[in-house]
Parts: sequence; C-alpha cells; structure tokens
Amino acid sequence: MIPPELFLPLIIFFARVVETSLDTIRTVYITKGHTYLAAGIGVVKIGIWLVSTGLVLTNFSNIPGILAYIAGYGVGTLIGMNIEERISIGTVLVRIITPKDPEPLIAHLSGIGFGITRVNAEGSFTPSVAVLLMVVPRTELDRLLAVLGKDYPDLLFTVEDIRKMSEQGTIFYGKRRGGLRRFLGMD
Repeated sequence: MIPPELFLPLIIFFARVVETSLDTIRTVYITKGHTYLAAGIGVVKIGIWLVSTGLVLTNFSNIPGILAYIAGYGVGTLIGMNIEERISIGTVLVRIITPKDPEPLIAHLSGIGFGITRVNAEGSFTPSVAVLLMVVPRTELDRLLAVLGKDYPDLLFTVEDIRKMSEQGTIFYGKRRGGLRRFLGMD
C-alpha cells in the first residue's frame, strides 16, 4: 500500500513524465512536418500539463510534490528521446567521403538495397575523393551504420536529418510499409 503522503507526488511525477515525453515526441513531429499529428499530441500534452502543474501550485507547501514535478521533467525528456529513437521518424542524408576506390562499397551497399549517388571531388589533402550521397529511411539507418562500422571502419561519414523531400523517386529498394506507420511518419 502506498503511504498517503506519497500518493500526490507519485501522481505528479507520472503525469509529468507522460507530459514531457509527449512534448518531446510532439516537437519531433513538428520538425518533420507532421502538423496535424503534432497538434493532436499537443492537445493531450497540455491537458496533462494543466493537471500536473495545478496539483503542484495548489499544494505548493508539499516539497515531495515539487521534487516529483522536477524529476518527472528529466525522466520524461529521457523517455521521450528514447521513444523517438525507437519509432525512427523520417529520412536522413548519409554522406560518405572516401579517397579510395568506392566501387566495392557502392556494389555492397547497392546489393543490400541502398541507392547511392556518387560525386567526384577534390580534397585539400587528397587530390581526388568520392562523395557518396544516400537518402535513407531512419528505420534503415542502424542497419546501414552497422555495415559501415563492421566492414568499412575507416570511412568518414555524416548523417543529417531531412525535413522535407519530394515524394517522387525511389530512395530505398527494400519494402516500405503503408497504413498507420506511414501516417505516423515511421516509414
């Protein structure tokens, strides 16, 4: 049985964790352009915020409640970031720069479903380099990074989020899902 003096702080803590997690996810959906989904999450988030903040302000002498409110914010941020990583919203640009012959790398990555654009360039310390550009669904990023880390550990690469892109063209040759996952921005 929960002691009565801890009941209110626990409610405040869990409400704040849920509210802050939702806010983190809502922010991600806003940056990815999913405005209606972000608005819906915002409505739920603000309702929870009103309850948790109201409980703290009406019981301002309850120090454990104030501490629970503060701790819930930190824990909620961590949980929200973890959830965002797991649902892998959106698409990224992976840029690989290599001074070596990129053809074996291109063949390997193309063979496992990744589209690649090659640009020949010059570096300040190397007379010629190849810049490989890949537009990758975030759901496939971990798999790509695992291949690069295992088979090509010396490559220089960067990963950047893409906010908007055209719907035309094939960027990944694997199977893409539709329905709810696509609506939520997870595919």
